[in-house]
Amino acid sequence: IVIPAARCLSTSSQVHAAAKTKKTLAKPNVKNIVLVDGVRTPFLLSGTSGLLNRTGVPKEIVDHIIYGIVIQEVKTSNVAREAALGAGFSDKTPAHTVTMACISSNQAMTSAVGLIAAGQCDVVVAGGVEFMSDVPIRHSRKMRKTMLSLNKAKTLGQRLSLLGSIRMGHLMPELPAVAEFSTAESMGHSADRLAAAFGVTRVEQDEYALRSHRLAKKAQDEGLLSDIISFQVPDNGIRPTSMEQMGKLKPAFVKPHGTVTAANSSFLTDGASAVLIMSEEKALALGYKPKAYLRDFVYVSQDPKDQLLLGPTYATPKVLEKSGLTMEDIDVFEFHEAFAGQIVANLKAMDSDWFAQNCMGRKSKVGVPPMEKFNTWGGSLSLGHPFAATGCRLVTTVAHRLQKEGGQYGVVAACAAGGQVFLPKYTYAQLARADTEYSRGATVQVFLVHSFGLFSVHVLCMKMTMCKSVQKHF
Repeated sequence: IVIPAARCLSTSSQVHAAAKTKKTLAKPNVKNIVLVDGVRTPFLLSGTSGLLNRTGVPKEIVDHIIYGIVIQEVKTSNVAREAALGAGFSDKTPAHTVTMACISSNQAMTSAVGLIAAGQCDVVVAGGVEFMSDVPIRHSRKMRKTMLSLNKAKTLGQRLSLLGSIRMGHLMPELPAVAEFSTAESMGHSADRLAAAFGVTRVEQDEYALRSHRLAKKAQDEGLLSDIISFQVPDNGIRPTSMEQMGKLKPAFVKPHGTVTAANSSFLTDGASAVLIMSEEKALALGYKPKAYLRDFVYVSQDPKDQLLLGPTYATPKVLEKSGLTMEDIDVFEFHEAFAGQIVANLKAMDSDWFAQNCMGRKSKVGVPPMEKFNTWGGSLSLGHPFAATGCRLVTTVAHRLQKEGGQYGVVAACAAGGQVFLPKYTYAQLARADTEYSRGATVQVFLVHSFGLFSVHVLCMKMTMCKSVQKHF
């Protein structure tokens, strides 16, 4: 995934023919890094111990543990270390925590790849965890200030004076919100504006959301969601319904005329995920059959106001060009479904020459993924979205789909808060390989593209005019 600078950060320059007449993207003298396996809880606690049970990997050979989390608990500021100790790893095994909004576990995975590529590690556990049902709720700023002052008070009189200053307003808690710090706008509002800009109707959004639920239900019934470890309940958010029922829901963010509702938005859940990443040499020496080669990735940042959720559009061509591939080479697409409107808007942007020329500085459109290859086992709209755990689910799903469908290349894309994609928008692109029978011949690759928009890097459209100009065109 990440290759050290001295050895070139990309694996795209040296291309070899594979058994299927496709490119393998392997590079001489650079370690192949593989996904051995991945697990997750039903998206409703979990993670690392489940991966150990699934793979049987000895705890003592794990060189490092990296976990992502978005909403952190102060008592467990390094949740990776606490999870590792709780799962029975040696206290000599280093562990650290990363955060990058909805692509935090993607950051954990690429950090793992970097450690292996640099020769620092051979075996790394990476993952993400989120407890949406028990998020920290803070006292108000006034109350926090008073309590800190009380702690510093030296006399009884000072303490009584401070206690007497407390008013009802001090007792109002600060509830967490899924909102951008830089714009003070919730992601739902951004999704509503994006849908309006691209002319995405309520019906289009509900139809896509219903598709996600129906495909997830089908995959669940057929036993395809095999990354889920045994738990008390399965994923409990898969609810195929009808367009009529979905049409009855009122707008959730922009009222009363918005088009984003609870039914066409991803729902927030508890959940944890983990993947076992190794150098190919180490995996083979231990007798594992890797599911995927992790080849490459890209992070992209966009304007967090008007391009917050457009990361996949910007990131996908970057990672394909970096690896010398085209949209036609990709067999499996897995995009994070934050909102149905976000997905449909990205598909419209990717299919637009106008958007490519006026907003991306490209001569022609990116190209739209064929829907028969796109999120065919459901997605975040139906499975749920425990912020930091979603990235590992996406990667593992691509590897499993490539195995099941006999594909070679896959692309994962996810947007994140702040306008980065690996483009929320940051762009993250990874190549993975999956074979039913592991062999060093034909390779199956998976690209991961994530986006998030905290920083405005290479913003080609003006902040305040982008939505209006897009809306005028679409």
